[in-house]
Amino acid sequence: MTAPTTAMVLAAGLGTRMRPLTDDRPKALVEVAGQALIDHVLRRLGESGVERAVVNVHWFAERLESHLAARADGPEILISDERAELLETGGGLKKAAALLGSDPVFVANIDSVWTDNGARGDSALNQLARLWNPSIMDAALLLARREGSIGFEGGGDFFLADDGRLTFRGDAPEAPFAYMGVHICRPDYVADGPEGPFSLSGLWRRSAAAGRLYGCVLDGDWMHVGDPEARDAAEAKLAGT
Repeated sequence: MTAPTTAMVLAAGLGTRMRPLTDDRPKALVEVAGQALIDHVLRRLGESGVERAVVNVHWFAERLESHLAARADGPEILISDERAELLETGGGLKKAAALLGSDPVFVANIDSVWTDNGARGDSALNQLARLWNPSIMDAALLLARREGSIGFEGGGDFFLADDGRLTFRGDAPEAPFAYMGVHICRPDYVADGPEGPFSLSGLWRRSAAAGRLYGCVLDGDWMHVGDPEARDAAEAKLAGT
């Protein structure tokens, strides 16, 4: 399959756990290793062929819009305005549908930073794009091994079958893989979701039960930058200390 050339970047959250770093800025503009979180994500997407990124905004929206407008390279930026109401992951994707078009898209959180051990032409995002097959799947998720990840707490999210199908951890005490913040789906995946805020998790559970949720595993180190301590740990990791 051809890699998506459009992406949805989920950047509207309040970043409550990141305070005090988000007292005067959106979480997307918190820096790791001298670069804003959203710029880490946009760089990865651009390297994988993304030409247009739709970014939703809410908290300190004007500041984020100004930052994006000043970018000199990378994907074209379109804004999905959520100033009036935070819509969560599913609601945000549904609101942005008219901007995203009908072709499959990358959907990316802004609090994931990662190293990629594959060659540039065989990056994690390109592997995910090769996995994507809409005839048998509703969504394809990029996963990280729970062991060794930075900033992730909990027992993991998924089990991964040999054919790439995902099942949720359910009642198991732990699972080896965590969702690391990037997936591919068609924008109309959320078309029958409710009006207003809703999470993608419920749709994923329905797809998993139908055998239509797939994933592949990052070959590299994942840093979930969800709070100031995780930000510091990510900076240390990227600095090699």
